Amino acid sequence: MRILVTGGAGFLGSALVRHLLAETRHSVINVDAVTYAALPGALADVEHDSRYVFERADVRAAAAMDAIFARHDPDGVIHLAAESHVDRSIAGPAAFVSTNVGGTQVMLEAARRHRDRLPGPRADAFRWLQVSTDEIYGSAAPDQVFDESSGYAPNSPYAASKAAADQLVRAWRVTYGLPTVITHGANTYGPFQYPEKLVPVAIYRALAGRDIPLYGNGTQMRDWLHVADHAAALARVFEAGRVGARYNIGAGQVCTNRELVLRVAGTVDRLAPERRPSGHRIRFVADRAGHDQRYALDTRRIREELAWQPRVALEEGLEATVRWCMAHPELGPDGAGCVRSRASAVAAAPNRA
Repeated sequence: MRILVTGGAGFLGSALVRHLLAETRHSVINVDAVTYAALPGALADVEHDSRYVFERADVRAAAAMDAIFARHDPDGVIHLAAESHVDRSIAGPAAFVSTNVGGTQVMLEAARRHRDRLPGPRADAFRWLQVSTDEIYGSAAPDQVFDESSGYAPNSPYAASKAAADQLVRAWRVTYGLPTVITHGANTYGPFQYPEKLVPVAIYRALAGRDIPLYGNGTQMRDWLHVADHAAALARVFEAGRVGARYNIGAGQVCTNRELVLRVAGTVDRLAPERRPSGHRIRFVADRAGHDQRYALDTRRIREELAWQPRVALEEGLEATVRWCMAHPELGPDGAGCVRSRASAVAAAPNRA
């Protein structure tokens, strides 16, 4: 199959592209606008693969999306392209609505028009996978676990924009017959994550001997899912998920943000013992507006229906991520300008087709 992956130069998207090319026979058309969070180095190992094509384009550009569908004739779409950082959504929600909602609508229309032109068997086999988030459920009560029948209650502009995109996807399935599936993923971490999320912030600050900020009192509960496990789950859902179904993706590795940072600090101290111990450098800061206290997912559907299981234990994944960050100091907060420079260089490069 030829799979059009949007947002494939980002953190989770690049892991998915690498997984599809290494573990399946599928070909990949990677459509990415190469914004500030894109890490083109994450695709260095696949950029010369004959089954891989990169198209630099914005999912909000309808004419460009129609041209890409016509040029590459994909058999399905995995839609990851999105603005994803909650803090940024609070500071500037318009970009999140524009990309996450408007871009999804543009992509859905391009996919619908493309599918309508396909011959019967290919039209029947066409799939759209919407990659969403567990944040659309809102904050769970202490004894509450969200399954796929739970209602939407987003609390941040980011979560609201993803919830709105999910509802568009549902509407395009019901109204136009576009075969769609939706996933809700837990907090994801691992190599190549842009250094504004909690895990890379904690790692790079611990390595630099700097304070590690935590919102509120650090008791927010999160399930931590390694990016390789998340990518494998997306591939599995795309290939075998039921049309119209939603699938929660989580590892069942739940801890508070404070506990997570202490684990990161302990791992850094063990791997880099010459540095000043970092666990005592946690600094609590004013809590984020509308901060969800707890996320909790029931993941029986993907485990039982699709036989998917997470493989990376949290301790193993954190150690591997710390080692990766130690080997890539240029990608830390102090080197973020280097990331933007590299992204700009890729943006200026011609498309591979």
